[in-house]
Amino acid sequence: MTTSAGLLLFRRRSGALEVLLARPGGPWWRGKDAGAWTIPKGEYEAPEQPLDAALREWREETGFPAHPPFIPLGDVKQKAGKRVTAWAFEGDCDPAAFSCNTFEVEWPPKSGRRQSFPELAEVRWFTLDEARTRINEAQAAFLDRLAETA
Repeated sequence: MTTSAGLLLFRRRSGALEVLLARPGGPWWRGKDAGAWTIPKGEYEAPEQPLDAALREWREETGFPAHPPFIPLGDVKQKAGKRVTAWAFEGDCDPAAFSCNTFEVEWPPKSGRRQSFPELAEVRWFTLDEARTRINEAQAAFLDRLAETA
C-alpha cells in the first residue's frame, strides 16, 4: 500500500477557520477544481517517520516554513488505496509567494518528449465550507477533524 504524509496549514479570520489547500500540477490536473485540491503531501517509506515526511514534503512543495505544535489529524484511505496521514498547524502565508519542486514526465504520452511540471500548480486559502467542495473527497475528513480540535 502506498503511504503519504502531509500538513494542513490553518489560520483564523473573523472568527472562522481557513485552510491552505493545493491544486496539483501537471497536465492531468489542468482545468480540474472540485475534488482536485489536496493538502501538500508526499509519499514515504520506512524507516522515514510520517511527520518527518510531511515536513519534507511541505518544504519541497510550498517553500513555506512549518512550526509546531502539530495537531494529529489521523489518516484516511483515498479511492485508489493510498493511505494519507496528516497534521495541522496554525500560521499564515501569502499564496503568491509559494514555490515548489518539479517532476518530469513524458508528455504528450508516447511522444518521446519529456517535460517538467511543478508538483503544485497553486495554493489558496479557503474557508472550511468552501474547502469541503474543493478537496479530495477522502481528505475532507481532515477538515472535520481540524474543526473539532482547533
